[in-house]
Amino acid sequence: MRIVFSMGGSILAPDEVDEKFASSLAKFLTELAAKHEVAVIVGGGRPARRDIEKARARGASWAECDHIGILATRRNAKALIEKLGKNSNKNIPESIHDAAGVFGNKILVMGGTEPGHSTDAVAALLAEWVKADLFVNASNVDAVYDRNPREHKDAKPYKVIKISDLLQIVGAGSMEAGKYPLLDFTSARIIERSRIRTLILDGRDLKDMESAIAGRPFRGTTVVF
Repeated sequence: MRIVFSMGGSILAPDEVDEKFASSLAKFLTELAAKHEVAVIVGGGRPARRDIEKARARGASWAECDHIGILATRRNAKALIEKLGKNSNKNIPESIHDAAGVFGNKILVMGGTEPGHSTDAVAALLAEWVKADLFVNASNVDAVYDRNPREHKDAKPYKVIKISDLLQIVGAGSMEAGKYPLLDFTSARIIERSRIRTLILDGRDLKDMESAIAGRPFRGTTVVF
């Protein structure tokens, strides 16, 4: 099975790179890659947001801020690569074309590619390009909710959601650098057009993520078409 992960920077680098979690994630990915072809696109997390805030304070354009955020994602990707050692690529691809060219040889790890694309979109594009069997959106939110669960205590999670409903939810999200929603509109449209099997879950719970990938019950949301 070909699996592409969009791994939120919020869990790999909640402030700086979480070395303990990165080690656990590397072990999880190594075991998974013994049976499957795996790619992981890493987000920027708080380090990216800090860098972007500094850039905005000096008057940088949003395109430049996007680029600054991309550099942060690549630093986080490098940290995960170091944990994976010989089991992953050494050089970080800077385009989908380059990433697709090396996918399947080892665990592929990369960050962002170009301004205007979140790492979710990069991951979805890669999943589409390599004809992935599964796309996993792993962040610090455990499911898709009918409203923001951090603002509304009565927010209800979706166990299953239609792609059309997901597009409505994410369609109102911000496109500012560093402020992409749970799964941005571009990535959701890519998932829709290629009907990529998609799971949205809390990436910090590796046991639960293992269950989800294996087709067992899990806490999270399955996207249907």
